[in-house]
Amino acid sequence: MPLPTTVLLASVLKPLDDTRMLGKFGRALASRLSTHVHVAGRLAPTPPNLPPNLHTHALLAGARFSMARVGAQWRYWQLLRQLNPNVVIVHAPELLPLTVLWRAVGRGRQFVYDVRENYALNIQTQRVYPAWARGLLASLVRKLETLAATKAAGLILAERSYADELPFATPARTILLENKYQPRTDETPALPTHRLPVPDEPLRLLYSGTISELNGVFEALEFARQLRQLWPSVHLTIIGFCQQPAQLVRLRTAVAAASGGVSLIGGGTLVPHAQVVQEIERSHLGLLPYRPHPSTARCVPTKLFEYLAHGLPMVVPPNPLWQQLVERYEAGVCLDFQQLGSSHTLTADFLVQLRRPFYPLGVPEEAFWASEAEKLHRLMDSIQ
Repeated sequence: MPLPTTVLLASVLKPLDDTRMLGKFGRALASRLSTHVHVAGRLAPTPPNLPPNLHTHALLAGARFSMARVGAQWRYWQLLRQLNPNVVIVHAPELLPLTVLWRAVGRGRQFVYDVRENYALNIQTQRVYPAWARGLLASLVRKLETLAATKAAGLILAERSYADELPFATPARTILLENKYQPRTDETPALPTHRLPVPDEPLRLLYSGTISELNGVFEALEFARQLRQLWPSVHLTIIGFCQQPAQLVRLRTAVAAASGGVSLIGGGTLVPHAQVVQEIERSHLGLLPYRPHPSTARCVPTKLFEYLAHGLPMVVPPNPLWQQLVERYEAGVCLDFQQLGSSHTLTADFLVQLRRPFYPLGVPEEAFWASEAEKLHRLMDSIQ
């Protein structure tokens, strides 16, 4: 009988029902014999039907930009002392300093860093922070990650491109675990929507995930507006969380102006992932109208794997990486959303593209998390 193992998965901003931290890592590790898994993150409703050895702890209940994040550090340190885990998987760079300290003051302690974003690049390019602070913050985060990487038992990359982008991601100590789709235990396997309805029937469009200008929420609205000229019963559902208040105000104004043609779910509040999945299952066409940007150009959005796993046809921008996946499974069409506007409108030729059959070979196995879970188990075996 193996000795009991305690694993802590932690982030400050990721919600407790985060699909990667809890839904994929947490559930996979909870399936291991004699393993107790604890997930710490931003306060959110606990998903139902968690296994009895999978527990959640709130580190942050306040806003993203608030002094509550300082208190989250203290709660994290208290949790480390209380649980005394054998292994910690850190899902956010701001928890690395305390994690490195925790490892240094005890024996037999290990941690793994899950690199979910190229944080330094994002800080420099996404304009979330003041211009004067971006370079300093990006440099600080990169130095912190580099130091932590020398102490970590292993590194996990969420994107294949990070192996080339991050100098501290040495191949010998790094594995790739992509954000593929993990079905719920009670979920029925998807049957692909091979063809869309005809233009005189309702067509349900979907924009899911983080709501932001960068992720193309306003391009999704323009796309729905133009498509409605050709397909009168188009309805767009936007579901997700918007972190920027000014953009949310603008979005709500646009939704109200759509006169019932657009629904907003979430917006200022976090949305349980199970509700997002319900919208995927009832939709006809998924939209990925991302604006071209260095922080997303070489990353595969989680929603792309989710749409593939549900057999949902999609419209993607001309990103070569995304196009390759979509074309491989005949899962959608390509459209340059940035060209939509007063000078360029959708035409009947685009409707012809939507009338083609999709997913002729069925839902692709490549979209699912099972292959990544096996790699996670091998990593855990190597460090315990």
